[in-house]
Amino acid sequence: MAVMRFVLMTLALVLGFASPAAAELAGAGGPHIAASLVPESSQPAAGKRMTIAISMVPQPGWHGYWRTPGDTGFPMKIDWTLPKGATVGDPAYPVPTTLVIAGLMNHVFEKPYALLVPFDVPAGLARGTALPVSAKLDYLVCSPSICVPEGATISTTLTVGDGAPDTTSAAKFDAWRKALPRPLGSSVSFEPKDGKFRLAVPLPASIALSQPHLFAVTDGAVSYAAPQSFSREGDTLVIETAAGPTVPKSFEGVLALGDGTGLSFTAAPGAVPAAGSQGGASSHGTLGLALIALAGAMLGGLILNIMPCVFPILSLKALSLAKAGGDERKVRREALAYTVGVILVCVALGGVILALKAAGTQVGWAFQLQDPRVILVLILLTSAIGFNLAGLFEFGAVSAGSDLAAKGGTAGAFWTGALAAFVAMPCTGPFMASALGVAIQLPTAAALLVFVGLGVGFALPFLLIGYVPAFRRLLPKPGGWMETFKRILAVPMFLTALGLAWVLGHQTQANGVVVGIGGAMLLAFGLWLTGLRQRGFKAVAWVPAAIALLLAIGTIALLPPKETKAAEAGATSQPFDVGRLAALQAQGKPVFLYFTADWCLSCKVNEKAAIERAETQQAFRRAGVVTMVGDWTDGNAAIGKFLEAHGRSGVPLYLWYAPGHAQPKELPQILTPGLLAGLAKG
Repeated sequence: MAVMRFVLMTLALVLGFASPAAAELAGAGGPHIAASLVPESSQPAAGKRMTIAISMVPQPGWHGYWRTPGDTGFPMKIDWTLPKGATVGDPAYPVPTTLVIAGLMNHVFEKPYALLVPFDVPAGLARGTALPVSAKLDYLVCSPSICVPEGATISTTLTVGDGAPDTTSAAKFDAWRKALPRPLGSSVSFEPKDGKFRLAVPLPASIALSQPHLFAVTDGAVSYAAPQSFSREGDTLVIETAAGPTVPKSFEGVLALGDGTGLSFTAAPGAVPAAGSQGGASSHGTLGLALIALAGAMLGGLILNIMPCVFPILSLKALSLAKAGGDERKVRREALAYTVGVILVCVALGGVILALKAAGTQVGWAFQLQDPRVILVLILLTSAIGFNLAGLFEFGAVSAGSDLAAKGGTAGAFWTGALAAFVAMPCTGPFMASALGVAIQLPTAAALLVFVGLGVGFALPFLLIGYVPAFRRLLPKPGGWMETFKRILAVPMFLTALGLAWVLGHQTQANGVVVGIGGAMLLAFGLWLTGLRQRGFKAVAWVPAAIALLLAIGTIALLPPKETKAAEAGATSQPFDVGRLAALQAQGKPVFLYFTADWCLSCKVNEKAAIERAETQQAFRRAGVVTMVGDWTDGNAAIGKFLEAHGRSGVPLYLWYAPGHAQPKELPQILTPGLLAGLAKG
């Protein structure tokens, strides 16, 4: 295989440079792949390991090659020049793509990519010590018509420091790491037989595949250009292709899942089951998984109605239905409009999540509350609703969109549902988190169906009240009590605004709270003037409120940047870190790991009612339990990846790592002190 590749490439180079036009093309435009050396930290700590990236940016129409290039091409050769005592490891390649030219299979990179190289800094170096690092690269770059050998010498100078990652390169390294194949971590077997090379890869049927491809790292084991078939046998993926000229003792490969991600593995000789259902993914398994996720989402949405973060908004709808009295058609229209509002917002938020995920962004459910600007708008909205319920003004005379959630009729019901869904989604209730975690792994149509199910479950109580008279008869009769009830409902709305201000303070420090409260006070003054004009039957009474609303929204420009939270580690409590977690496990320490966010009220309830209780903390101290906290308030990318790996798209998530156990135990989403203390006692 290597000899054939050498002959083919030599022939291509000779023919290419024999053509004057080709030779001119080869020399035009400088290097066809621009290479550079990018350190993750320009001030690495002495005696520690860091990562250096070899960034490669091909010109349009040109491509570089993977570690095993396929039928043609050569892998990159790297010659390092390092400081005394420094060492580098093997580069980690991202998942490649395929390119077939004249029947020859190429494993290539046609878009910008990076090789990640572990770099060990010598121990005992003083801070400020310069560490010059350079690498001489020799690589092949090709277009569909010509191949050109290129070289580059790239370098950087590091300075021994505290090891903190460079803020300018953090996003790049997040994206580069996401492009690397993830280790499968399960035993894979292969079987060369009758000219076929067959693999049995343990892969849950829930993992959807779209145009998968097997990339062989072990050279010569498979025929690169041969067709590959994929079939399911339960939770085993069976791969079959033509065998290559050599029979390896072990086989290393990467399974590309078809969405830019992949799984790396090393296979040993062994039995491979007969092929199961054909196709990149089992349609039956995907359908079954989608139906299970749909049922979980509907049940989770139904339970969400009793979560503490939802009641203030739902109370508005309860008041609206009470006003409707016995008008059956009106109640049904409002219930249906409320349901439509809920479903549209759930599907819209789900669609945005899927789009951002497809673009490579780590994002999860309730991502909208990670933006201080959204928090400020919600403070203004809930404050306005609270002032209306308290009697400061009436929504009926206010136009320009202000009569959304508190307006009566079908439009008011629709906007009440939309507001409830938008604000309530941070509360990831029981059944809901797992369903949404599965949803973002499903095909787009099936995933959106799960989000529809979430909306239907959330709106189901009011839908039943609207269409089942027996439920509607349970509502109290309309009367004078409704005005008192309306005033009472102002209290949870103001408490909601207060809670949002607290979240804003955590995101933007105290200055953000001042801006938020100032905006709410400005809006309240305009609403008060509008109320006075309403009671005096003045024309265009809404003008003061409209002007105040525009000025209040304008305070968004005054919001300070989001606060970067300092990681404060204690003896028994420390911030989430994957490396630290692995070290604690290696030491045999029991670890309680939980993920929370300032905007997740159910998370905060569990923290106050169970995690931070004296009996829990005493039991943890006696057992030497280390509590590790992942704060996802600001959408931390590392936490997003960890949640996704555990099939979750939101918080809370509670994990218990018992000594001697590699896999954690997932705890229920409603915690008790007895449950946690019992785990500590063993």
